[in-house]
Amino acid sequence: MALTSARMRAVNAVFETGNFSSAARRLGVSQPSIAQLVRDLEADFGVKLFDRHGHHLMATPLCRQLYATTSRLAAMEADAIGILEQREELAGGELRVGLGNSMPGMALISAFKALYPKIQVRIEIGNWSEIMAAVIDQRVDVAVLPEVPQDRRFRCEVCLSQRVVAICHPEHPLNVQGQMSITGLMQYPLVFRTRNSSTQRIVDKAFRASGLRPEPAIVVNSREGMLEAVANRLGVGFLWEHGSSRTDRIAKVVVSEMDIALPEYIFALFGTKGALVELFFNARHAMPGA
Repeated sequence: MALTSARMRAVNAVFETGNFSSAARRLGVSQPSIAQLVRDLEADFGVKLFDRHGHHLMATPLCRQLYATTSRLAAMEADAIGILEQREELAGGELRVGLGNSMPGMALISAFKALYPKIQVRIEIGNWSEIMAAVIDQRVDVAVLPEVPQDRRFRCEVCLSQRVVAICHPEHPLNVQGQMSITGLMQYPLVFRTRNSSTQRIVDKAFRASGLRPEPAIVVNSREGMLEAVANRLGVGFLWEHGSSRTDRIAKVVVSEMDIALPEYIFALFGTKGALVELFFNARHAMPGA
């Protein structure tokens, strides 16, 4: 038993036109072929899809229910064909991507470029607030961020899940402990991000939940500044676990109170058109570990 594409198209065409001959003309095949496809489907599943009324075929309640689903599948198939047929866009074109973290966004872009090497990708990197504004103002077509608001304006799909970790110089005493409580971090100089950072919001929340109010030794406004401060032994900082592929002079340490994986999203404004945006969403399946 199988609901093949040919059978689905035949049933939908008969449903929409009301008879085998009109359905056959629409699909460009013979009338006996259409009739056979419908009858084979009915026989395989032991169902009745149409009642004959003169020269007209009336859909049964079961057929109407089936059509409600298969018509959506047909629309998806048409969209997929449209994407494949947009040769000029896939052979060239530009996709504007906003990243709150260099990683995992760069890994996603790498997967996308491996699939579509001729597409130029223009990247805007900023803090959470800047990238959110870039999507809303349509300076970028699609973005990758954690903590995307549950807002009807956005189409969101999870790319991966990750946690915020502490980072220190590899020779820092914190590195030998493997895991640390947030209270234990208070004995070290701390490096914070500015408050419009998604990382800093997680860190602030964890300290508040533990009844702590730390005073950072250094506050930086960029991820690169955080990494350089830690690499130069200026204190213990914080980073999304996959927020950077950098491994030199940086060690990651799990903090017990922040050992919760949170989703990172691919998102765009609803209604953002174009094959490239759709293909970027789909590229998440080609990421390592997807």
